[in-house]
Amino acid sequence: MTKFIIFTDLHMVPEGMTIIGLDPYRRLANGIAHVNRYHADTDCVIFAGDLTHWADRPSYERLKALVGELVPPAAMMIGNHDRREVFLDVFSDAATDENGFVQQAIDFTDCRAVLLDTLFAPPYDYPVSHAGHLCERRLAWLDRQLGGAGDRPVLIFMHHPPHVTGFTGIDMIRLINGQEFYALAERHGNVRHIIAGHVHRTISGSSRGIPFSIFKSPVHQQPMPFDTPDASLSVDEPAAYGIVLVTDDGVLVHTEDYEIARRDAAMA
Repeated sequence: MTKFIIFTDLHMVPEGMTIIGLDPYRRLANGIAHVNRYHADTDCVIFAGDLTHWADRPSYERLKALVGELVPPAAMMIGNHDRREVFLDVFSDAATDENGFVQQAIDFTDCRAVLLDTLFAPPYDYPVSHAGHLCERRLAWLDRQLGGAGDRPVLIFMHHPPHVTGFTGIDMIRLINGQEFYALAERHGNVRHIIAGHVHRTISGSSRGIPFSIFKSPVHQQPMPFDTPDASLSVDEPAAYGIVLVTDDGVLVHTEDYEIARRDAAMA
């Protein structure tokens, strides 16, 4: 039973800076300590994009030091707040495909994990590049990974959701060619689950018959009202990471609000 831990939307900042008064470094450090204590047997901890807030080198360096404290192995992805070239300059051993995109396929005994690079840049033309995109080269790469999975079910990890989530502002900057993505997934028929971030909110459901899970951030969260057009609004709610388990029957998904979680249980 393969176990994944998912941290998404870390928004690391330089030392001394905060986001809405919250310290991304401290919140992620607490999460990593929690994983090391309770989930050291994890097969892979996936950092699913928006690793930093401003894509600056000092923030990537702070993040790299924290990731180095993990007991389980880690895999890195990028999102719309990242800059591919700065990330790769700091994380020089990060996996990339033959075209330099930050994506990889990892095979386990019971599944293939496909980690996608959905960054719509360069050029870094905000707000346009806050949306996600899979260009022809990345779609062709995904086609090969799905086709080469053999009998293994495939879990796809991507920063941008390829479908609407109900949040007006976020849905304007989702994966802009989700139709092409789903057409490819449907053609192969082996995608068992899609895991995404970007929204800063725990969401689950299915789209075009494929189940999906979206996880909250370790830092700031998306406010619940659906109809706000501003995707940058944030609230202070508990930090969280996702837990994904591949079973003989399918996929189990949990979320852990690790800073308020308790294990000193009593009989109710």
